[in-house]
Amino acid sequence: MTQMTLSRRNFGFLMVGAAAAAMLPARPARAASGLVAATFPGSWEDAYRRVLTPLVSAAHYDLTIAPAMAQDQLAKVQANPDNPAYDTLLMSPGQGAVAIEGGLVRKIDPTRLSNWSMLDPAFQGEYGPTVTVEVNGIAYNPDMVPRPTGYRDLFENPAYAGKVSWTGFESNTAVMAYTQLAKIYGTGPGDMDAVFRLFQAHPEHLRSVVDSTNHQMTLFQQGEIAVFMCSTNNVAHLKALGLKAEFVHPKTGSPAAPVNLYLAKGSKHVDAAYDYMNAAISKAAQDVLKLPPTEMFPTNRQVALPPGISAYVTREQIASLTYPDWTLINKHRAEWMRTFDALVARG
Repeated sequence: MTQMTLSRRNFGFLMVGAAAAAMLPARPARAASGLVAATFPGSWEDAYRRVLTPLVSAAHYDLTIAPAMAQDQLAKVQANPDNPAYDTLLMSPGQGAVAIEGGLVRKIDPTRLSNWSMLDPAFQGEYGPTVTVEVNGIAYNPDMVPRPTGYRDLFENPAYAGKVSWTGFESNTAVMAYTQLAKIYGTGPGDMDAVFRLFQAHPEHLRSVVDSTNHQMTLFQQGEIAVFMCSTNNVAHLKALGLKAEFVHPKTGSPAAPVNLYLAKGSKHVDAAYDYMNAAISKAAQDVLKLPPTEMFPTNRQVALPPGISAYVTREQIASLTYPDWTLINKHRAEWMRTFDALVARG
């Protein structure tokens, strides 16, 4: 049975590659070029390696998927912008804004992307296409805790005491949740002192602070935690593993983060980078990426939303989600990071 499942899966990806090859511009045979594409670790890494590698190979390029969190991508490119560790970067608005302001990425030429016109205009960024929108909220195990209505429940309902995990301010998912908490318990999204006071008043929440969402997902699978802040596709991944996991839109709003591909300014493989971008926004790729276990929201408007995604969000709802002020976040993020880390260390 396992062998049959794997064979069907591989066949599906081969078919995607064949379909994409027909959609890509005709190119003469050439020597392979070693494109290095940064991708978030975990389910993103697995999906992009399996789905995009055959598409890029169809254009006669070699592709290396390099897993790294957005903050780590940024740090590595800042360290050597003329010879960057990655040719393309995958980032949410926070790190993307820093990369743009620092001159680390270049504006793209949309005419070099044959699939550009398939994107909704909101996803056609001058520095690169939006490949998905991550919709964030709260994941919980219904066998261990009741359904929360929002962030306030997690601190004020004893049912969640000791069962909630958080991450530091390096995580975009975490910082978006913290700006929401700052609005609930403070004067606005920048009042992070109110959030720090909240954690000081609830030290049990500090005991399950870990370094990443991937770490939280492991703890969730092991039954060591019952609640964590995440995106809809994190929940989809857990469900695909056969786990009890549900997603909640907080009543104060669901933070959302467009995820963009960027072309590193110092890239030596520009042609390959464009083919990679083109593959990532193609109907062939997004028709696969929208399915379990990833369930990434498709930015290509020719891709129909499957039930697993439309149950959480529709195309019409995308504009009404909560989009954080990343200028504000970037201005204070390093300071918030230091304060929170010290708080966790004392806790």
